[in-house]
Amino acid sequence: MTDYRTHIVSSLSEVGQAPWDALVQAQAAPTPFLSYAFLHALHASGSAAPESGWQPQFLLLYDAADVLAAALPLYVKGHSYGEYVFDWAWADAYARNGLDYYPKLLSAIPFTPVAGSRLLAVDAAARAALIDVLTATQSATEVSSTHILFPPEDEAQALREAGFLLRSGVQFHWLNRGYASFDEFLATLEPKKRKNIRAERRKVVDAGVTMRRVRGADATREDWVLFNRCYRNTYKDHHSTPYLNLDFFLRIGATMPDNILLVIAELEGRAVAASLVIHDADTLYGRYWGALEHVPCLHFEAAYYQPLEFCIEQGIATFEGGAQGEHKMARGFLPTKTWSAHWLAHPSFANAVENFLQREAGGIDDYLDELNERSPFRQRAG
Repeated sequence: MTDYRTHIVSSLSEVGQAPWDALVQAQAAPTPFLSYAFLHALHASGSAAPESGWQPQFLLLYDAADVLAAALPLYVKGHSYGEYVFDWAWADAYARNGLDYYPKLLSAIPFTPVAGSRLLAVDAAARAALIDVLTATQSATEVSSTHILFPPEDEAQALREAGFLLRSGVQFHWLNRGYASFDEFLATLEPKKRKNIRAERRKVVDAGVTMRRVRGADATREDWVLFNRCYRNTYKDHHSTPYLNLDFFLRIGATMPDNILLVIAELEGRAVAASLVIHDADTLYGRYWGALEHVPCLHFEAAYYQPLEFCIEQGIATFEGGAQGEHKMARGFLPTKTWSAHWLAHPSFANAVENFLQREAGGIDDYLDELNERSPFRQRAG
């Protein structure tokens, strides 16, 4: 059996970019959001930092040669904001019984409901050792619970075997079936949905809006300042506080430009809206959107149709549209199951949550069956 040295760090700078990214790229499900550039930007900008209720406490395992063999992005949380797997009812139940739900441990990409590896490891033995370290850590600390959000199914099952409770959810993803053009994609949809999409796009054109796509390497500081204004304005319109700041956007623009696409909407010479998507060679992830002025259907154009065209042009296989949103199905996105894993220290609450999750899982499966019966695509004859 391999012996590992366990280390806990509060900053990825203690790990180093090369070792961290090498471990990420060794995973079956790496994403740009696991990269050193993205995570470090979240922390260094203060977006996901102790001051905002996100205390990094990453678990690391080093082998005998002092090579990073496993890691778990982990945070001590003092709230449940920015997670997208909602446990507010659990926190409320604790409070009503005079118990503290916070602090809790959370493994997730802050503010990002994207599935991907969480139990980063070079092999099965290192992953098993990492789970052992996690279970020992959560039992030895005064936390109410541990939550691993959006792991791939195999990691979720490994956590289940270690005593975690599994929870399922639904997202909507678009699949590129080798389309040569946006029109070819539209031709696969039911006539009504195809007509609606064309009508939505025409409204934007008729309003006089033009669209500009900016690759990360070409984005200027002015582009990022504009995007930040749009992003913050939309949060303000929804009476909410934005999670991210200009420093974060400038950092990812400088450190991971090959993974970035900005879509900027302009009307009569002024910018009125913008969206930001993150991508790699295989997958594009819908992320952030904001507007300074309201234009009918502009959100769909900037956040869905322009990125879809980009996927087709670049041969990107999947477009993950983000959290929730049945309306995405009318635009060619299909439902897919997501996972999260949960451990609660209090036995009675653990039993209550387990019963709830069993009932919820049946509802999720029924919901998926219902959605799959409402495919937006034309039924093929024969």
